[in-house]
Amino acid sequence: MEGQVIAEISIIPVGTATPSLSSYIAACLDPLKGAEGIRYQLTAMGTIIQGPLERILELVPQMHRAPFARGAQRVVSTISIDGRRDKPQTMESKVEAVLGRGP
Repeated sequence: MEGQVIAEISIIPVGTATPSLSSYIAACLDPLKGAEGIRYQLTAMGTIIQGPLERILELVPQMHRAPFARGAQRVVSTISIDGRRDKPQTMESKVEAVLGRGP
């Protein structure tokens, strides 16, 4: 897990033809599919990504541009990055710690 971070990205397409955004969000996941060294989990309000910081930062612009390719007129993306040096962490270990089942 050395050099791994956990990031959360939320991408909001604006100026779309319909209020439904699911197809736009599905396209945002395409750069993550099969990306080497990357694990991800879609949540109701964003996507959690685990992997090397540099690799994640390469993928984020691709994710941000995906709604434009589908016709969105504006895209708002927010990203949070959590990197620890004192101990290894995973997406699952963070949840387990909050639920009281982890170290």
